[in-house]
Amino acid sequence: MRLLPAAVSLSLTVALAYYVYIPLPETIQEPWRLMMLDVSFRTTMHLASLKAWLGFDHYIQFLRQSTEDFDDIMQGLCSSQSEGGVMPGVKVCDITFAGVPVRVYEPPAGGEGHLRRGLMFIHGGGWALGTTKKGSYDVINRMLSDELNTVVVSVEYRLYPEVNFPVPYLDCLAAAKHFLSAEVQARYAIDPERIAVSGDSAGGNLAAAVAQEISTDDTMSVKFSVQALIYPVLQALDFNTPSYLQNQHIPILHRPIMVRFWLQYFGADLSLLPQLLANNHSSLQHSNITPELRARVDWTVLLSPKDKKNYKHVIVEKGSQGGAREVPGLLDVRASPLLAGPEVLAKSPRAYILTCEHDVLRDDGLMYARRLQDSGVTVTVDHYLHGFHGCFSFITWPMEFEVGKKAVRGYLDWLQKNL
Repeated sequence: MRLLPAAVSLSLTVALAYYVYIPLPETIQEPWRLMMLDVSFRTTMHLASLKAWLGFDHYIQFLRQSTEDFDDIMQGLCSSQSEGGVMPGVKVCDITFAGVPVRVYEPPAGGEGHLRRGLMFIHGGGWALGTTKKGSYDVINRMLSDELNTVVVSVEYRLYPEVNFPVPYLDCLAAAKHFLSAEVQARYAIDPERIAVSGDSAGGNLAAAVAQEISTDDTMSVKFSVQALIYPVLQALDFNTPSYLQNQHIPILHRPIMVRFWLQYFGADLSLLPQLLANNHSSLQHSNITPELRARVDWTVLLSPKDKKNYKHVIVEKGSQGGAREVPGLLDVRASPLLAGPEVLAKSPRAYILTCEHDVLRDDGLMYARRLQDSGVTVTVDHYLHGFHGCFSFITWPMEFEVGKKAVRGYLDWLQKNL
């Protein structure tokens, strides 16, 4: 078993040496803390891949266990820093909505006789990681419930590798429809005019897709009034947007990792990663990417000059003709909400979109904001110049970042005024 310590040592050395050659931008605050966080993540990824190669288990299983152990440690440290734990007045219950596991957070007693806000939260994690029951998601959901007098429903949708698209989406949609039912509104005293759907990263993807479906479903008498999306991932047609290129080496979501998450979500061959990184979608089977679809993700039109910078649009018109393989769901709007038509976007609820300058997904959020605005939807873009992907989740000691705390406070303040 000498192989494991050697692998850990090698992984740490490689990860630390990485920053000697690719330093972080000056606009990133607390760079050493972010570097150490990324080194830890890279080392865990290397160990997970090694265990999978040795045949122990799927690399995602190792990552899940590692992140859950980390959350347990952080939650213990956080609790030790406060009296009586986190928001002890919030009532928490684990139940199911339409067969989908959810965690319900009810605000402290008080204000009886008055209807309360409702919010469905969908966690991120590349459709493969994350849980609502531990770590920062639990902390944030308690804050939402306590500060905003809100009944929060956090969805434990199924994940890769157990399932692929569209199962996570269908889980969230089923839970959302149940949450919006008259029965649930009456049980929890929720105001039907003040219900939001929200999520971060892959959870923001699912939240946007669910909001689109609910808004166009004429059988739903109650719909979401607000969608609050935190650095959402919204399209898989262009991995060469300015933000993907500018931030391809920035922690903690590196460009190849995001493409890998997409391929896993679709249940596609992971060897396609180099093709997608090169925007060589035209060699894929059933990839009838029309000019109309391309226009919906055309950052040269949808982004402002300051966000375009000096990057060039990368479109591969003809891919290699041999061995074309399929990526199921590539053009499905349920997977890529940015591909939705203007008639769908026009019916969407007003939106809050949080973006971070140092995030490969920055332009996904900015393009979606522009397309929603062009369709007549009221949109607030909350952009953090010093932000990085994942900062929203790093708000508790000892892994707290000032930009993360500012982002969470901005999100809570917007919901307080708009929900």
